[in-house]
Amino acid sequence: MNRINKIKQLRQQLADWRAAGESVALVPTMGNLHAGHLELVKQGQLRADRVVVSIFVNPMQFGEGEDFASYPSTIEQDVAQLEAIKTDLLFTPSVQEVYPHGQKAQTVVAVPGISETLCGASRPGHFSGVATVVCKLLNMVQPDLALFGSKDFQQLLVIRHMVEDLCLPVEIVGVPTLREADGLARSSRNGYLTDDERSLAPALYRILCKISAAIAEGNKDYMALESEAMHALEAAGFNPDYCSIRNADNLSEPNGEESRLVILAAAYLGRARLIDNLVVDKY
Repeated sequence: MNRINKIKQLRQQLADWRAAGESVALVPTMGNLHAGHLELVKQGQLRADRVVVSIFVNPMQFGEGEDFASYPSTIEQDVAQLEAIKTDLLFTPSVQEVYPHGQKAQTVVAVPGISETLCGASRPGHFSGVATVVCKLLNMVQPDLALFGSKDFQQLLVIRHMVEDLCLPVEIVGVPTLREADGLARSSRNGYLTDDERSLAPALYRILCKISAAIAEGNKDYMALESEAMHALEAAGFNPDYCSIRNADNLSEPNGEESRLVILAAAYLGRARLIDNLVVDKY
């Protein structure tokens, strides 16, 4: 596996692959890799000739008081895991390489509306930080496709909208959430959980499944279902941020016309802010 930390070197390698007629997939990550990340790489290998993985903990998407300074770094383990599945290239740029003029002078990409609800309301500026860094990475690599986990459902929609609005020539692939045997969505932040908290954490998914089943049975009192879920999360030991039923295409409030819904939730359990979602096909 080739490991590069400079944009110029990255583009030289990409030019060689392009000259050979090879297609390229990008998997952007913040490191501390787990099986969910590796599944993104494997899916990329099925869809493209070459896979580039980036590891960059993006300071622009962390708000005041969030865990940027303490975000777990496991670079040697990450390298070993990526080498084991024959990843072609690992791109590990510095903050200076990504933001050479500093963050305050950085041109910012913002996706209005969809970025301002749910996690966007709880974490102001988060999605503009995500959109900016993903836009930069897409321009650095210029991949044929880029793969993202569906656990971060709102992030995936923000990126899809950004790519469409800016006419970026890349296919965005959402890969289904990888879960532990007990249903907990794989996440780097699961490492913050104590043993006791880890035993409680799967309740988040179970509660989403209960709401999904109610909707499938014809329950359309979405506000009541959301309220019930919030109380259930509290009873299970969480400090819930939100649980919301939305249009799966644009996160708007349901109006009865949508063909797909998504149930999204975010809740704190100790230090960890856990997010999860379930898509419900109404028809």
